Amino acid sequence: MTLSPEKFLEYANKIETEIGRVIVGQSDVVRHVLVGILAGGHVLLEGVPGLGKTMLIRTLGDVLDLKFSRIQFTPDMMPSDIIGTEILSDDNGRREFRFREGPLFSNLVLADEINRATPKTQSALLEAMQEGSVTVAQTTYQLDQPFFVLATQNPLEMEGTYPLPEAQLDRFFFKVNVDLPNVSEMVEILDRTTGKESPSASHAVTGAEVIQMRELVRVVPIASHVKEYIAKLMLATHPEDVNASPLVKKYVRYGVSPRGGQALVIGAKVTALMAGRYNVAFEDVHAVAKAALRHRLLLNFDGLAEGIKPDDVIGELVNLMQNAK
Repeated sequence: MTLSPEKFLEYANKIETEIGRVIVGQSDVVRHVLVGILAGGHVLLEGVPGLGKTMLIRTLGDVLDLKFSRIQFTPDMMPSDIIGTEILSDDNGRREFRFREGPLFSNLVLADEINRATPKTQSALLEAMQEGSVTVAQTTYQLDQPFFVLATQNPLEMEGTYPLPEAQLDRFFFKVNVDLPNVSEMVEILDRTTGKESPSASHAVTGAEVIQMRELVRVVPIASHVKEYIAKLMLATHPEDVNASPLVKKYVRYGVSPRGGQALVIGAKVTALMAGRYNVAFEDVHAVAKAALRHRLLLNFDGLAEGIKPDDVIGELVNLMQNAK
């Protein structure tokens, strides 16, 4: 059954409402995580400890009627700890190897503090994130759909951490920065977390409905001039491009990959549907530009030394592209 845009909006609003029963503020964070999921992508949340990253993902697991698992990454974790392994079992006197599934065999996987795992373990996620499958002992196992990896990492504490390789970062649909709440939000957080009752969320949609929402996203029309704008914006993140901004030319070593353009298109489609429209506008592209591109932009030595942020580069580039339309 094809989902209608009206039903899509109803489901999306219901999800955000249920999340709001637990999570205070962070409306942009919640919206970007939800856009990433409805686009069928994986999301990386970055922020200092205590900002509710893990709580948001746990709440999302409650709101979406999906199989949920949490993986707490540590430096001594091995790939088999997350994928699974073959064990020798005895069945009526007959010994044989059987595959025991790891925590990756879920619909919604919380990869907590993903940058604490070694590159070997981090790379074990690549096939699952890109192909929706894992391979053990030359046998490939398909993961149940929908399948999402929502990962968290701490940008401050570097001891005992391993930066995510560019190839894995590129697999994340969005990278979402989680910032400190304001005063009123902090007061509300204290009220909710220090009182007698603990807030909770209820199921809003099923896994089948999430898949229907993803299928609708794919058929949302996007005008040729908007697609051309996205292509120009993506290519303009490369210093050698004719449309590159001054910050790009000065501080960027390498621009975004084609996956960045794909994230802009699909993210903009979801944003349009969540705004009650069945067509993509330029503002939908701008709404997801930083989340889709910030982790795919590689700064050069000068940019890193001067503390330039990818968001600054993307913001300048978007402004220049808007004025040039």
